[in-house]
Amino acid sequence: MFDKIVIANRGEIALRILRACRELGIKTVAVHSDADRDLKHVRLADESVCIGPAASADSYLNIPAIISAAEVTDAEAIHPGYGFLSENADFSEKVSLSGFTFIGPKAETIRIMGDKIAAKKAMLAAGIPCVPGDGRPLTDDANANIKMAQAIAYPVIIKAAGGGGGRGMRVVHTEAALLNAISLTKAEAGAAFGNDTLYMEKFLEDPRHIEFQVLADSHGNAIHLGERDCSMQRRHQKVVEEAPAPGLTDEQRKRMGEQCAKACIDLGYLGAGTFEFLYENGEFFFIEMNTRVQVEHPVTEMITGFDIVKEQLRIAAGEPLSKTQDQITFTGHAIECRLNAEDAKTFMPSPGVIQQFHMPGGPGIRCETHIYNGYKVPPYYDSMIGKLIAHGEDRASAIARMKTALSEMVIDGIKTNIQLQVDIMADSAFATGGQNIHYLEKKLGLS
Repeated sequence: MFDKIVIANRGEIALRILRACRELGIKTVAVHSDADRDLKHVRLADESVCIGPAASADSYLNIPAIISAAEVTDAEAIHPGYGFLSENADFSEKVSLSGFTFIGPKAETIRIMGDKIAAKKAMLAAGIPCVPGDGRPLTDDANANIKMAQAIAYPVIIKAAGGGGGRGMRVVHTEAALLNAISLTKAEAGAAFGNDTLYMEKFLEDPRHIEFQVLADSHGNAIHLGERDCSMQRRHQKVVEEAPAPGLTDEQRKRMGEQCAKACIDLGYLGAGTFEFLYENGEFFFIEMNTRVQVEHPVTEMITGFDIVKEQLRIAAGEPLSKTQDQITFTGHAIECRLNAEDAKTFMPSPGVIQQFHMPGGPGIRCETHIYNGYKVPPYYDSMIGKLIAHGEDRASAIARMKTALSEMVIDGIKTNIQLQVDIMADSAFATGGQNIHYLEKKLGLS
């Protein structure tokens, strides 16, 4: 096991990694921007290194600064968390070339999965079902693009090969709108991702978003930890996640989970990852693989009792998986509400000083956050300030516990989306379960 690692992230995930390291007896180095000197994990880490000013490009995305921090502190490995450089193949490669261990997949795997066209090709080869569409990049040949759309059948969706975060995609319902949509998406993709390669797929009109958590080691072993339903979304951003997915059968879970684990072995995958699918009419369609730990990993941990972050560390250190597939069991139901520093109605960010913070408790309640009384939420980063997780013996009891926890939570001094989460938990359709990815936007009047 490592003696010391660098935590190359901020906020609640950095604190989550620090706690896992402490349980395993690993020393930690917190790298931080000038604006993040007062983060909780920076105060708690064994060492800390300021790697630049507030702007992400000059700090959390500054590869030489992060590697230099590992060098001057004699660390052995770097954990990227999620976001920032976590799925940057060049970062993974440079970490390894500098003599450190990247706690995640190999650079070549990240590179393949980061290119949606290459990822789809790899999944088809591994026997994973994909959204209809041949996966070829679009060209400047207008007639060829029109024929491709006709073959797929409208509606279709134009996607950026290097896209993510809900950007670089456009739905097209008619042939008349196709060429303009391709042109607009191409320009958007080039500006946002530095890669204007596009591809076309069938647009599924009533899908749910279901993803499978996987883990794979360097000894040829891979397992899955079941699925999560992440269909409560706003503009392709997840708001509520839960496990297991309502309405999925044990047979479906076993079949898809085993296919995902087998794909990991075929790919030579290493570490934690997530296969994301659209699920419609009882069928799964692969959309992308996230080659990192997910924001919503706690709901899987709650129903399996399995520590995903500690397993990441063990795998990166060369150890085999600590459990086999037949040792994984699923107990109860878990729900996660993302907590954001934003207006619950306009969704505008709300940075500022937290004047009062009270964390809820009780049976089955888990709160992952880096905030505290007097903490100043900066305006420079993502607005998520925490996650509230509730676990119960079934879905109804998990929802009931979440309602109670939300009613107890106090965050004063800034605006938050707590009221939005209260409204979702009280929604009768959510209580029924199985709503599609468009439901929340329709409920909020955004579509």
